[in-house]
Amino acid sequence: MITTEEEARTFSAALCDAAGIARLEQFIGLLEAENRQQNLISTASLELVWQRHIADSLQLLVHVPRETLTGSGGESGAWLDLGSGAGMPGLVLAIARPDLTFNLVESRKKRVAWLEGVAEHFGLSNCRVHGSRLESVATAPMGVICARAFAPLDKLLRLSARFSTPQTIWLLPKGRSAGQELSEQPESLRAMFHVEQSRTDASAGIVIGLGRPELR
Repeated sequence: MITTEEEARTFSAALCDAAGIARLEQFIGLLEAENRQQNLISTASLELVWQRHIADSLQLLVHVPRETLTGSGGESGAWLDLGSGAGMPGLVLAIARPDLTFNLVESRKKRVAWLEGVAEHFGLSNCRVHGSRLESVATAPMGVICARAFAPLDKLLRLSARFSTPQTIWLLPKGRSAGQELSEQPESLRAMFHVEQSRTDASAGIVIGLGRPELR
């Protein structure tokens, strides 16, 4: 379990190269400055930014097989991040791993401008910002679907199932509600998903699944 900023930074450094860490350090500075203009994240969480936001985002990489990350298994290796907001986890992942492709979906204009501005600042050709509601995004197969604080699990799956394939990996940080939300789903979904404990918060869970959910 990661309990300090030093541990969080060390953990993050193991998941990307030195250039990625340097970009993330720049990102933190941009985040602090923008947070004075709009409330992207809580001021208190800035004191633990590596643990609460950077490592918390990058830990999703641990749950993705190499063939999915590279697309070498024949399926799209692209990520779809729902409700990207301040950029966690999608933008953080795109900054750390320019070799991967990310689609960030966000409908709030100020958040969209923030995401696009950071992507432009770092020249992230691997990162596309969709400034609209998810319902308006064109369907395309995704290797990974992730979301942090986007919607209750049942609604999230209904809205995003059309982007999934039998090989799609779902990575859904759900905080303390992870187990409860999953337990409320139909048996078919409970069999498809499971909960892993977050590495950055002992009370939080990540709902993880593989495949295309059958929804009624």
